[in-house]
Amino acid sequence: MERVVYDRMAELDELHWWYRARRQVLQALIERVVDPPRGANILEVGCGTGHNLAMLGRFGKVDAIEVDAEARAFAEKRTGRPVSSAPLPALPGIERGHYDLVAALDVVEHIADDRAAVEALASCLKPGGKLLVTVPAHQWMWSAHDELNHHKRRYSKRGLARLIEGSPLKLDRIGYFNSLLFPLAVGARLASKLTGRSGDDDSLPPRPLNYLFERVFGAERRLIGTVPLPPGLSLFAVASAI
Repeated sequence: MERVVYDRMAELDELHWWYRARRQVLQALIERVVDPPRGANILEVGCGTGHNLAMLGRFGKVDAIEVDAEARAFAEKRTGRPVSSAPLPALPGIERGHYDLVAALDVVEHIADDRAAVEALASCLKPGGKLLVTVPAHQWMWSAHDELNHHKRRYSKRGLARLIEGSPLKLDRIGYFNSLLFPLAVGARLASKLTGRSGDDDSLPPRPLNYLFERVFGAERRLIGTVPLPPGLSLFAVASAI
């Protein structure tokens, strides 16, 4: 990702509606679908500034990986714990067969060989351990935001399912999230294309809008893992090590 993306993440990951609501939704997904054992061993690959680590820590002991040096230093300062720099798909120095949960939250889309990446993530799991992957959905939603974040692709539901099913994992659940705001996002993307504006503005919106968007997106925590959500901006997959 561009340096500005990490800088913006460090500035906004405790304030911006997207980060705040997404953590709520992911926590509910882990509680309902992943259901890790008490005191689970957890690995987050691509932790960025570490904004998900406290949430993941509610489920057990968390190790983390981040390849960007400045983001890694920020995450270490935030958590008071070392963060590894092992890149995908090699993951050098990361213990295999050790983790009850491996989380790759908006990471796989950055890796040229996503199949090798998923196989590497799978190798870190104990038998019966779970992989949680989230990715951006819909290639037709490609925008300047994807370019700035150095995405290699966005995923269809079928494409993500094929990726998991072609790995040493059993696909347990797949679905969309960030669905309630999806029509608004589609409208914004279309408008940016028609006007020629970049559409990559992730700055903090005015407080009332930030609050509203957080409440709307965050409401999905009551639904995710219980009923299928309609198409959204993101996809998740939960898979088990066999």
